[in-house]
Amino acid sequence: MTALDTARPASGGGKRRRPKGLTAHVILVVAVLVSVFPFAWTIIMATNTTQDIYKSPPKFTFGSHLLENIRHVLNTIDFFGSMLNTVMVATVTTVLVLFIDSLAAFTFAKFDFPGRKILFGTLLLFMMLPLQLAILPQFILMSKIGWVGMLKALALPSLANAFGIFWLHQYIQNGVPDELLDAARIDGAGFFRQYWNIALPMIRPALSFLAIYAFVNCWNDYIWPLVVLTDPGHVTLQVELAQLNVGHTTDYSMVMAGVLMAALPLVIVFSIFARGFIAGATEGAVQGT
Repeated sequence: MTALDTARPASGGGKRRRPKGLTAHVILVVAVLVSVFPFAWTIIMATNTTQDIYKSPPKFTFGSHLLENIRHVLNTIDFFGSMLNTVMVATVTTVLVLFIDSLAAFTFAKFDFPGRKILFGTLLLFMMLPLQLAILPQFILMSKIGWVGMLKALALPSLANAFGIFWLHQYIQNGVPDELLDAARIDGAGFFRQYWNIALPMIRPALSFLAIYAFVNCWNDYIWPLVVLTDPGHVTLQVELAQLNVGHTTDYSMVMAGVLMAALPLVIVFSIFARGFIAGATEGAVQGT
């Protein structure tokens, strides 16, 4: 009798917890659908015609005009040439951002030097400023060194990324123990060896996230390439895609096909670096428990 009485509240409590779990799952499903809908709508528009898009109500099913729309894109713009330019710029920029930002963040987080707090505070101040304010000074600088119209003018302004340094600084400060660095110094390890052999392996999740962030930002950048690249043969993909939307009548199905083609490399990059980010975060969670 007593055992039954004590068992009933436990089962009732379990039933009361189910609606909370169900509500959380419903919210997650709705959030996923809202996030996926723009990408799914892009695919629907890319596989149909512009006339289908203008129908009321619009067509919400996949069509059979994807290959035709892709051919129109390839015949209208130099898609693969501009994509090659973007891949080179984004890859070089991402690699240099990871190296320079991690080096600066390691220095700010683990070494004390005169003016460290002032420099880091200045860095945070620059992180709050709109990027558009730097376009004119950057263009003047590129003009003075003779890089206007060249692809390397796209990489230089993005190397010292304020957000990247701040993000890695916070991660290194909490994720790299001072005891390991002290032991390395006792063994005779210098600054760069501490950075390369101790800090970098421990911040791989943060580097994976920063790689995704830097690559996507460089890939989607439109204003700065539009300003500094004066040679039509050396434009990036976003500038080239903008040519599809010029004219009195816009073929939106062709535009969406170009957008879909431009988004596929981002999906590949995310799938590559997200594994390291998720694996590192999971490893840290398991160790923390």
